[in-house]
Amino acid sequence: MDFVTFSKEIRKNTLRCLHSQGSGHVGGSLSIVDVLAVLYGKHMDVDPANPKKDDRDQLVLSKGHAGPALYATLALKGFFPVEWLDTLNKLGTRLPSHANLNLTPGVDMTAGSLGQGLSCACGLALANKAKGINKYVYVINGDGELQEGQNWEGAMFAANKHLDIIVLVDNNKLQIDGATKDVMNVEDIEAKFKAFGFETQRVDGHDHNALDKAITQAKKQKGAQCIVMDTVKGKGVSFYEAMGAGVHSTNVTDEQYAKALEELV
Repeated sequence: MDFVTFSKEIRKNTLRCLHSQGSGHVGGSLSIVDVLAVLYGKHMDVDPANPKKDDRDQLVLSKGHAGPALYATLALKGFFPVEWLDTLNKLGTRLPSHANLNLTPGVDMTAGSLGQGLSCACGLALANKAKGINKYVYVINGDGELQEGQNWEGAMFAANKHLDIIVLVDNNKLQIDGATKDVMNVEDIEAKFKAFGFETQRVDGHDHNALDKAITQAKKQKGAQCIVMDTVKGKGVSFYEAMGAGVHSTNVTDEQYAKALEELV
């Protein structure tokens, strides 16, 4: 499946997942779809039949509230039945609001409070290094969560220990309380990671070819890498894109779901 088709299918199924609950983190889920399509469509060395195999690439979704996008991707890759997407947050579900490695096949790290993902990824990458496993740990960070200081402790550690970590920053420039530049400006993100010892790149986070090239380049360079992805919250559905910060967590009514699917043909 090509990246464009895969992205559309992930968006449709992300919204299916959120529609089952009636609301949720629409904006930040849709903004990471394209990088998920590129990662799981080409770069991630994983096996749906053996999700816990030692010799695999791993993904830490630090912005764990975007779990529905990851769930949709994993379901489409065959990690679990697509029908599970209709159980988001319901009693007995294996798809909680924030990803949980003990519940969902294909999830490599549990997400909770924002800002912890990079530190967790350091642990995974350090373990790989100790075991002689030559694989990558990818981390998807939100731009807003970079306001948490723990990220920068993790960045310092990753660079110092020459860990094979690729940080992908979802720079959609909005968070729950408004624009990141108004709440607590996190720019220049690329310069900050570079100052901590990372090799850095900046791309359009919805350009599949640009993402593919950037990830390929990061893998060639080895060590701590950061790709800042300029994205749009609610990407792919016009009325969600137009909501601004209000799309961080919002409704997915029957009518909205139907309209969204029309746009994603």
